[in-house]
Amino acid sequence: MRENGPSATRVRPRRKGSYGIDAPRLLPVFALLILANVVNAIVSRTSWALVAAGVMFGCAGCGLYASRQGKFTVWAGLLNGLSFRGDEWILDVGCGRGAVLLMAAKRLTTGRAIGVDLWKRADQSGNAIEATKRNAAAEGVADLVELRTADMTTLPFEDSTFDLVLSSLAIHNVRGWAGRDQAIEQVVRVLRPGGRLMIADLWATRQYSLCLAKLGMANISRRGLGWRMWWSGPWLPTHLVTATKPLVRRPESE
Repeated sequence: MRENGPSATRVRPRRKGSYGIDAPRLLPVFALLILANVVNAIVSRTSWALVAAGVMFGCAGCGLYASRQGKFTVWAGLLNGLSFRGDEWILDVGCGRGAVLLMAAKRLTTGRAIGVDLWKRADQSGNAIEATKRNAAAEGVADLVELRTADMTTLPFEDSTFDLVLSSLAIHNVRGWAGRDQAIEQVVRVLRPGGRLMIADLWATRQYSLCLAKLGMANISRRGLGWRMWWSGPWLPTHLVTATKPLVRRPESE
């Protein structure tokens, strides 16, 4: 798989499925903070509370935009930057309702796109394996998609199974430094030599880069994904970590 190849498949982020809202429990928190600041402004007759309410409103707006539109636009661009043959095996770790998984599946012909998740609704509204199956059917890729209930720290796949491993806003949900390292070790284990890894996340991305380096991954990079994936304004941007699994070298005597 190459980046920016001449045969890169371009798929625009037009979606037919229903993908919910990420971190839905944050919305009531923002609503309460906005209300509290508005009440405080009325009672204290000060504009500073209204400014705080405006900031909270802006943060909530950033999160809603990123969840409903921004992440689709950004991931479409990332996938468009890869050159697909069509026969790749792709894994989406923490796939949720399939936003990234199904965009990747649309670039396949004979390959397979597999999504794993624990289907927690605290991570995404309406998160359930049945919802993802419905989205796969709506997007016309049900025959290319397989879904499994699995913990990303103990992936149920053989070594060197996948050509591309993706993860969007999921690995940070694993508790503890050691747990996140274990998840990274697992995705590297199931990646084929020469395969690519793309992880977008809100925090712990420096940890992912360090762990990938210790595991011997190549071409490791970390960069911000811009305002479209701000989840609480510029205070909570999303970063992308990419890496390539080195090809296995044969001994010179062979």
